[in-house]
Amino acid sequence: MIEHKWKKFFSYYIPYKKVFCADMFFAFLGAAVTLVNPLLIRYITSDVIYRGDQALKIILIISLIMVSLVLVECYSNYFIAYYGHVMGAKMEYDMRNEIFEHFQKLSFKFYDNQKTGQLMSRITNDLFDITELFHHGPEDIVISLIKFVGAFVILAFVNFKLALVAFAIMPIMFGFAFVYNKKMKHAFKQNRVKIAEINAQIEDNLSGIRVVKSFANENIEMKKFERGNTGFLNSKKNSYKYMGTYHAGLGVFTSLITIIVIVVGAIFITKGMLNITDLITFLLYISNLIEPVKKLINFTEQFQNGYSGYERFLEILSEEPDIVDNKNPFTPKSYKGDIEFKNVSFKYDENSADVLAKVNLKVNAGDYMALVGSSGAGKSTLCSLIPRFYDVTEGEITIDGMDVRNIKLRNLRNNIGIVQQDVYLFAGSVFENIKYGRPDATDEEVIEAAKNANAHEFIMQLPDGYDTYIGQRGIKLSGGQKQRLSIARVFLKNPPILIFDEATSALDNESEKVVQESLEKLANHRTTFVIAHRLSTIRNAKKILVLTENGIEEQGTHDELMNFEGAYSRLYNAAGGV
Repeated sequence: MIEHKWKKFFSYYIPYKKVFCADMFFAFLGAAVTLVNPLLIRYITSDVIYRGDQALKIILIISLIMVSLVLVECYSNYFIAYYGHVMGAKMEYDMRNEIFEHFQKLSFKFYDNQKTGQLMSRITNDLFDITELFHHGPEDIVISLIKFVGAFVILAFVNFKLALVAFAIMPIMFGFAFVYNKKMKHAFKQNRVKIAEINAQIEDNLSGIRVVKSFANENIEMKKFERGNTGFLNSKKNSYKYMGTYHAGLGVFTSLITIIVIVVGAIFITKGMLNITDLITFLLYISNLIEPVKKLINFTEQFQNGYSGYERFLEILSEEPDIVDNKNPFTPKSYKGDIEFKNVSFKYDENSADVLAKVNLKVNAGDYMALVGSSGAGKSTLCSLIPRFYDVTEGEITIDGMDVRNIKLRNLRNNIGIVQQDVYLFAGSVFENIKYGRPDATDEEVIEAAKNANAHEFIMQLPDGYDTYIGQRGIKLSGGQKQRLSIARVFLKNPPILIFDEATSALDNESEKVVQESLEKLANHRTTFVIAHRLSTIRNAKKILVLTENGIEEQGTHDELMNFEGAYSRLYNAAGGV
């Protein structure tokens, strides 16, 4: 399993292996160059300055070499910063596409147990941490090892004893940096938690601003916000305390190493064990010792964040969709719309009770079938089984004699239109939202669908007609207008089978009348299932099914069921005939 994780991890480098190799080359080159310049300075101060007339010429040549090396280092750093980050961004792009595509495959059962915010974090925060590891991880290791090992080897060659003295304090500095870097990162993570809480509070307040103002509770909201804001301020103070200690501590260790090298170096000079040139060389290499320590500390934190994000990424990818096409699915060219339930039972998971048990039902093509019953009786569930949002636990559902599990999913769902109570419209224009029903539709077909849904008239009264931006979830439209757009979307789709899931229950009487008219027009000559909240809307249904905990308890026309004086009659009378 671990081997598979790492194999997949490294597979993301394959499309960019040339850029990755170049990135590693320039990381190596840039680190190596920083080790060369102090050696050239040592050569000038220990040898060249004593060559009399030739000294100036050699110094100029070496100066040109050093400037060239600085330019090489500059380009190396540019390549790492630009091309390396672009490589990381492209890997992030690939992974984000992969996980988003996987999200599209997962069925309702998965989303029933998930929070949208947490899923969003998988494709934002987690992927950012992973790609930071992808890009900076190998690069930081190469740069750190080259600089640290290279500096030690060079300094050991110059004076082994002084090198040991300079490096003796390194383990203490590394330990200090590791501990405080971890505390600092944890504190900044708490900052993110606190700001997320503030964002949630702001969203909650702004979404409910009408309620706030109607109760004149602005002061209460302000006090709640101040508590959250104060918590965030205290969290930031704590993080800055650790950050200040971290940076101040590293500064102290840098100064300590410099002082120790100078003091011990001066003692060595007085005893003839070191010359002044070698002491200058040691001082020039001190920065090459501090920077790798910082990078290695950052890498440990980066690895923890990146790898934990990577495991969460794999956790989502390991989720298998429970609704899939079988090996050789049917792809019917057309549907009549005959639907039959044969001993259908369903429960959401193994530990829950049956929502539906041994349901048998036959609906002929073009029939208008109404479903009524108390909340939780399984009306929406029964309809959700037809387009395979869930699969039956037992029995089978057939369309035109074909088991829905043997029909290609895309084909099946393309031939079923659903109008729900909770209309979802996407941020965009009216035109874009209607066209979502059939993306290849012409402008004329979109307008015709709107006319059929009784939506054209109100659309033309909007500021920009069909090009009017309707806001997130259609916030700028009324409930009835949103519902008519969703009906227009289904008109454009033109499916032979329809499901109306309490499509008018949230509307006022005037809007309901217009929408009901649109629905009846849409249902003409189509097999239609209507889940009804207002019983008056389904009085003309060819057949009404009454669902209870016991399954289909009654079925018949409105008049038949009223004469029967059973569950339907009680529901109808309790609702006052509406």
